[in-house]
Amino acid sequence: MKHVFPYRLYLVISEEACKGRPLNDVAEMAIRGGVDIIQLREKFDDTETFLQKAISLQNVLRKYNVPLIINDNLEVAKRSNAYGIHVGNSDSPPTAIRESWAACQCLGYSIEYLKQLVNKETLTSDYLGISPIFDTLTKQDTVTQWGLAGLRQIRSITEKPLVAIGNMNAQNAYDVMKAGADCLAVVSAICGAANPEKAAREIRSNIERAI
Repeated sequence: MKHVFPYRLYLVISEEACKGRPLNDVAEMAIRGGVDIIQLREKFDDTETFLQKAISLQNVLRKYNVPLIINDNLEVAKRSNAYGIHVGNSDSPPTAIRESWAACQCLGYSIEYLKQLVNKETLTSDYLGISPIFDTLTKQDTVTQWGLAGLRQIRSITEKPLVAIGNMNAQNAYDVMKAGADCLAVVSAICGAANPEKAAREIRSNIERAI
């Protein structure tokens, strides 16, 4: 059965990305603007610090019924009762996560090569992160810059929900959705915006125009 992934605007948030503003405040503003799923990504925190941020963020998200995804850290995902986890090629593989975390409701997996579209890790995942669509300063250890043509190619190969990430903003949201994305993952264009609620609303509006 095809996994249901109803989300359209996916915020990837970290304390660093919020530029000195409280992470929970930025998340709440973004939700009011149209974000409907949030990933907490804290690559440099120890597990306990990461966990406390996740629990605190959960208290905000539950008020709005917005699911929490944890980036990479399976222990934090489990202990915070997150909705799911997102992993890349250098993290725990989806098959191992399924075996060790039966309660996981949403498992995302980043795609760096076309050949990954037919492996067991992709088949095990609930959605695929296509990263980056365009170059970004947020993540510089990626292999492939997909562009719109690459996204269209991936869309032609798989029916899995596709979450596009990499310099997503209000100006390109419409084109990326039209190229085959099911959802846009945004970092700087919302977290770093002067008004995160307004920024999210503008991106969401262009997503809705495309679907």
